[in-house]
Amino acid sequence: MISVIIIDDHPLVLNGFEFILKNTSTIELRGSFSNAKDAFDFLAIETVDVILVDINMPDMNGIDATEIIKKEYPGTQVIAISNLNEGSIALRMLKAGAMGYLLKNVSADELIEGIEAVMRGEQVLSKEMTFILTDKQDEIPTVSQREREVLALMAQGHTTPKIGELMFISPLTVESHRRNLLQKFKVANSASLIHKATEMKFI
Repeated sequence: MISVIIIDDHPLVLNGFEFILKNTSTIELRGSFSNAKDAFDFLAIETVDVILVDINMPDMNGIDATEIIKKEYPGTQVIAISNLNEGSIALRMLKAGAMGYLLKNVSADELIEGIEAVMRGEQVLSKEMTFILTDKQDEIPTVSQREREVLALMAQGHTTPKIGELMFISPLTVESHRRNLLQKFKVANSASLIHKATEMKFI
């Protein structure tokens, strides 16, 4: 039996996936959670084989949740379940350690086969995502932790001097990070940077 939990804040999705998995002889559904915190509390005391993780959740996005899961529980496989057919987000999930990216309109058979496949060490993608991800590999910028901190503070509306004060770095260093971010995200100004970084779930 493959043990599975689901993290998704949409009741209809949870109910639909629960119905599928509870009626599958090879899978044991161990729990369903509407936020990452409750799931992490469960994982602190229980071990599971596969976690189905939504991208958009109230307390944490699926990318960050996946990074934590893979760091704390490297033997547990993660499959993203999402309405977002965005190649950039799918690639970020895969880079975070997910073994699959399935859209929520996936059939019951595809869901079950996907769970079984990741347990065999295979990557699984919805057919639509396989097409979308072609030639997308170079579009995801590599962002350092400091650059992510600058991004977050920019998104909150802080000025360069204020960001420097909050991060204990000089305004010149903040500007250097900002220029690097503009270049990495291939945008011309801070507003476009924040918009694109938000879309790609860096913020």
